[in-house]
Amino acid sequence: MAAVASRSFARKRHHHMILGSFAGLFAFVALLGTLARMLPENLQSLPYVPAAVSFTPWFTLVALLALLFALPARRWGVALVAVALIGAQVWWQAPFFRSTSPLSQAAKNAVSAARMNTHDAYARVMTMNVYKGRADAKAIVETVRDQRVEVLALQETTHGFIAALEQAGIADYLPYSHISSADGIYGNGLWSASPLGSAVDDEVNSSASFMPGGTVNFGDTAIRFVSVHTTSPKPGTWNHWRRSLDELARMRAKTGIRYVFMGDFNATTDHTPFRNFLGTRFRDGAQLAGHGFTFTWPNNRPHVPAFAGIDHVVVDQGITAGQLGVVAIPGSDHAALLATIAVL
Repeated sequence: MAAVASRSFARKRHHHMILGSFAGLFAFVALLGTLARMLPENLQSLPYVPAAVSFTPWFTLVALLALLFALPARRWGVALVAVALIGAQVWWQAPFFRSTSPLSQAAKNAVSAARMNTHDAYARVMTMNVYKGRADAKAIVETVRDQRVEVLALQETTHGFIAALEQAGIADYLPYSHISSADGIYGNGLWSASPLGSAVDDEVNSSASFMPGGTVNFGDTAIRFVSVHTTSPKPGTWNHWRRSLDELARMRAKTGIRYVFMGDFNATTDHTPFRNFLGTRFRDGAQLAGHGFTFTWPNNRPHVPAFAGIDHVVVDQGITAGQLGVVAIPGSDHAALLATIAVL
């Protein structure tokens, strides 16, 4: 009898050791991910750290697994660490699930009306990286039509893609445009249902790519739109990635103009350089909307769901955003991001 009890105890102890090992491993991974999110800007541009930080919301699940393994294994220290990590993640990600500046019913009614009104204070907007001109231009025009988009920002356009976009009838819905290219091959552009005033090739003076800007009037209020495309963080460009976001951060000093930045920022709200760009002036549309995450990348891998929200609609003070949504467009590695903005 004693031998049976001894074997049972040994099996239970072995089981607890296995669970405890998994708990420790998951807690360690979640801790590393959480610490990476907390790094200052200069350390977040270390090799591969930006990639790790882009997974930040998913470390919540890793910490939860650590907790689920730690409890039956009675690894109370690991369980406590897991709870702390989950708490930190909930604190960081909570803004995506509660709106602090909800859209008015008037804004919702305006963008759902049968006919577009370019003279009111509301607009449906859209941004998308078209993956070096490979995105389906016809699908983009159809989305613009169906969503009643008034301002469109596209990144990584080519001459062939622009021709396809025009052939698909973009001018029927957004007749005003300004496209610019730093290298003459790939460009960024803005399209609008109403005139683009004072259009420039590069609003930001960016070292990453030309980021065209143009003014759209919302009633008596002028809003400056910018099509954004920063440097992608990858081997050889880590510091350039950070610098391109720092250049955007300098836009906070341009007072007297209200901005809407739309595009591929190659950063999530968990990246310190992106949060430094926002500062206390600019706000991320997805966080304002409070409808949850808007993961837009990757969009071209059949068995890999989009897991990173690197495309954004960022608004200035006196502007709010809501009704954010993601639409998959064939041909691109990014999904399109749509939002409704309201000038308050």
